[in-house]
Formats: sequence, C-alpha cells, structure tokens
Amino acid sequence: MMGSENGFAPAPVEGRNRVQRILVVEDEEHIADGVRFNLEQEGYEVEVVGDGRSAIGQLVHSEGAPFDLVILDLMLPEMSGFEVARRTRAAGNYVTILMLTAKDDPADIVRGLEEGADDYLTKPFRLDELLARVRGLLRRRRWHGVASQNEPLPEVHVGGSVIHFDRFSIETPDDTVMLTTREVGLLRALVDREGETVTRGELLQEVWGLRPDTKTRVIDSFIVRLRKYLERDPSDPEHIVSVRGRGYRFER
Repeated sequence: MMGSENGFAPAPVEGRNRVQRILVVEDEEHIADGVRFNLEQEGYEVEVVGDGRSAIGQLVHSEGAPFDLVILDLMLPEMSGFEVARRTRAAGNYVTILMLTAKDDPADIVRGLEEGADDYLTKPFRLDELLARVRGLLRRRRWHGVASQNEPLPEVHVGGSVIHFDRFSIETPDDTVMLTTREVGLLRALVDREGETVTRGELLQEVWGLRPDTKTRVIDSFIVRLRKYLERDPSDPEHIVSVRGRGYRFER
C-alpha cells in the first residue's frame, strides 16, 4: 500500500522552534503505524487515533496544544471522515485537513472538500507522496499569506474590514474571523485579479485542484461564507460580485 523513500530533510519548525503537531486519524493499524513512524522521522510530533469520535475529542473538545495538520481517513468506525471534518469546521477549528480516500471517486473528493478538507490523497499511496503533500500543506498557509507571484500582500482593506492574509483572518468592525486555507486561497484568487471576472472553472482548478468542469457547489458555499464576513448586506454584495453564468469579481 505504501512505499518508503529516504533522504527527507527534517520538518520545518515555526515560531520559537515549536515542533509541528500532526493528528493521524486511521483505523488500519499497519497504515497508521507506518505513517506515524515516517512523520516522526521527519521531525513532526504525531498522535494517532483510530475512530471518528476520538478524532472529534482531539479536535473539538481537547484543551491540549493545537494540531497543525490532520491526516483524516474517510472510512472510519463511529463517525465518517466527512462528519469529522464538518464538525471540526463547525466548532471553529481551522486546522489544515488532508483527507485520505479509499478510491479515486470524484464524488467523495468533492464532498470532502465541501465539508472542509484542504486537500485529498487516494489510497493506495506512497509514503514519499504523503510526506511531500504534508510539507506542501504546512507551507501553503505561509505561502498564501506572504507571496503571490513574488509580490507580498499582507493585508487588504475592504469596506470596514481588513483581510490579513498573513494571519489567515478577517478583522471586521465587530469581530476577528479566522479563515481556512481554502477560504484564503479563494479570496487571494479574487483579490489578485481585482476588477476582473474569475470563472468558476478557473477557481476550481486554481484553489481546489479540480477539473474546471467538475460539478460541485463548493465554490457557492465558500462565497456565501466570505460574503458574511465582508459584506454589509450579504444578499446584495458590493465586494464579491456574481457575474451571471461566468464566475465572480472582487471590488473594493
């Protein structure tokens, strides 16, 4: 199921040399043990749970140190990976989620992204591919917040709110809203092309890595959330504008 490769550099650490923490949610022990061993060899701190309810205990109800990334299997005892992702997001936990799917089923992949997963990997997978995907996801939060085409964009003022790409947050007049990796990616794709129409296909490909013709309402769900954060009247948006039959346009 998995193939190992040697020669990886130690895991990067952020802020005061804090070791990055990863939660592995996988009920097949031989897979979980192999993933844990190789992640620990990379320098990560790893915890493993074998069912969905235990994952919710770690992600929603725990008062321990937060995780930087979750490797979440789709098919789990007690509760599916879909439900774990949904409840985690509903509880306000914006940890990066890498979902593992048992087969390359577009419906499962799309649903996982709609429920809040940041990326997906199909089984069987090679360990070198998994480790590369983990490193990429952990870097992506910094990348979205620092550079687009090598030009920094630390914050954007929109009406009475401020988008802090480097902090993954929106500061509104009333509150500070934390964003997921995909929310930041979608905002960044629109802001970088301010005043231009960005098609749905372009957004699916650029932000979610899906085929442009994929049938999904994932973009609509995310747009609804972003409008709640940024618009005075989300039902009559001024900043994230729909372009009928094409896509969306960002205006300040």
